Amino acid sequence: MTVTERDRPWLMRTYAGHSSATASNELYRKNLAKGQTGLSVAFDLPTQTGYDPDHILARGEVGRVGVPVSHLGDMRALFDGIPLERTNTSMTINATAMWLLAMYQVVAEEQGADTAKLTGTTQNDIVKEYLSRGTHVFPPGPSIRLTTDMIAYTVANIPKWNPINICSYHLQEAGATPVQELAFAMCTAIAVLDAVRDSGQVPLEQMGDVVARISFFVNAGVRFVEEMCKLRAFSRIWDSVTRERYGITDDKQRRFRYGVQVNSLGLTEAQPENNVQRIVLEMLAVTLSKDARARAVQLPAWNEALGLPRPWDQQWSLRIQQVLAYESDLLEYGDLFEGSKVVEAKVAELAEGAEQEIAKVLEMGGVIPAVESGYLKAALVASHAERRGRIESGEDKVVGVNCFETTEPSPLTADLDTAIMQMDPASEQAVVDAFAQWRKHRDEDAAQAALAELKRQAATTDNLMPATLACVRVGVTTGEWSQALREVFGEYRAPTGVGGAPVTGVLTGDSGAELLAVREAVRATAEQLGAGKLRLLVGKPGLDGHSNGAEQIAVRARDAGFEVVYQGIRLTPEQITAAAVAEDVHCVGLSILSGAHTELVPDVLRRLRRAGVEDVPVIVGGIIPAADEQALLAEGVAAVFTPKDFGITTIIGRIVDEIRRAHQLEPWKGRVPAAQ
Repeated sequence: MTVTERDRPWLMRTYAGHSSATASNELYRKNLAKGQTGLSVAFDLPTQTGYDPDHILARGEVGRVGVPVSHLGDMRALFDGIPLERTNTSMTINATAMWLLAMYQVVAEEQGADTAKLTGTTQNDIVKEYLSRGTHVFPPGPSIRLTTDMIAYTVANIPKWNPINICSYHLQEAGATPVQELAFAMCTAIAVLDAVRDSGQVPLEQMGDVVARISFFVNAGVRFVEEMCKLRAFSRIWDSVTRERYGITDDKQRRFRYGVQVNSLGLTEAQPENNVQRIVLEMLAVTLSKDARARAVQLPAWNEALGLPRPWDQQWSLRIQQVLAYESDLLEYGDLFEGSKVVEAKVAELAEGAEQEIAKVLEMGGVIPAVESGYLKAALVASHAERRGRIESGEDKVVGVNCFETTEPSPLTADLDTAIMQMDPASEQAVVDAFAQWRKHRDEDAAQAALAELKRQAATTDNLMPATLACVRVGVTTGEWSQALREVFGEYRAPTGVGGAPVTGVLTGDSGAELLAVREAVRATAEQLGAGKLRLLVGKPGLDGHSNGAEQIAVRARDAGFEVVYQGIRLTPEQITAAAVAEDVHCVGLSILSGAHTELVPDVLRRLRRAGVEDVPVIVGGIIPAADEQALLAEGVAAVFTPKDFGITTIIGRIVDEIRRAHQLEPWKGRVPAAQ
């Protein structure tokens, strides 16, 4: 009998972290015991955006969407009992990537590890933060400098580490088409490699070592044939760019290396059990083709559109990977699509479109000018608006959302309060208290001296990794490190893309009739109130930078005739209240996906009342559990919208009705209902 040699499976990860470093360490050890072969660390938003847990903007966000790591002590606790020399760790961290890698290195040294043997990845793609996730801190120029310093340092000192994970994943979540995902990610890679080459920190003969450590983090949607072809196109374009632009002759160094988390954008709150088969199909896109197979895979959980997944939900996603890798015969064969005319034609089509878009961005001066001008963000907002329009019109079918909506009761969601993980409200205060003790017991003079040296070097062209390591060793905190660099580099507010997005393209059929009716309701209501236009403030309180939903509401409200006030992400309740008063708005819409709504929304309500604003309804959108929804309504919120409310025009119509109700006007009768 012939024994078929099987390929080695990809790295299997679960994106995880919550509450505290100690609680997350326990979770990591359990996941490794279940057969997970790599760690993927989710950091909370204060850590990602460079704030300590006692900062005003961190309120309600500590430990919510990841683990808080404020200093070396937290990093020690996070990896306690986990041998870092033998662990492949991926860290989803960008603006503060240098800081987190420095802490990771020091903990590894304390374990007695040879840092030259450390393997893993820091995401460290700041460009996509300006376009999608919103956890940027510094302007583009200094941010690229930090990335360049990290790459140069790791190539020399941690040669098996991937210092950057260029992320097309988040571009697709922000609405990118496959062509845009290919092009914008490749333009980011070009900007980074050009910066490293031009910095002089790496000899030209070592650029192959730099290229060999560049990895990508991609997305795979449910159109899995197209997505698989996209990955083959990625490999083709990367090989061409690294050979022709940078003269890399070693085939191994030019290899396209990527990890993946499959699409979260397409997960639905309605009939969430359908998300399981979506996840499986999306995983096939990055595993079926051996020549374009992912090096590492992490899958979302079926209930992510409902709230924070539980350990059991994450285990289910891990088991999906394990069944494919160990029970099926997939890893026993070569590439299944070699020689396919259909696949080759689609790959060529995607590659050609991407190359045209790459040329367009390079003509602008590259990805950084394209970010600063707002071109990239406007393109993504427009693509996302077109996608939403196709779903609302029924052109794109989403099972359980705009078709096949009849369903049996699901035992998975019979008790929504137990179908997701609930955070202990006391955990945030415990982190803040422990943080205060850390600062109390450190050598304050040594910490301040290290910070002064960091700022001095930041004003030069010195590599900042050594100064950062020195800060780690004397107990400097995440917020202090970031603030020192803020004082030198400044901060940055990225373009929102809303103003540059074209008018929505859903003016057909029932959806078009609904938008026209809402436009008339907006016009008539403004006339009745004696206002030139109805004014809607769209606000993002706290640190949640996932602004896609807020942007789509802003664009559609604009198209319906509202004057929209949208100042972007990362605002305090005080700032939102001040803007509402100054702009004399008719409605305040708050968008929060991080889970901080229970803390931040009531604060906005209280501040509006203290300011004497009584006739301005407040509406809230986000991933909000049913119990929290009822609590917010009891607090005085006029309406709550969650992912199940996919009809954006219908939401805008509801906003008009809430404005009318606040001014004792009858609900608008001329608005037709949304298409079913």
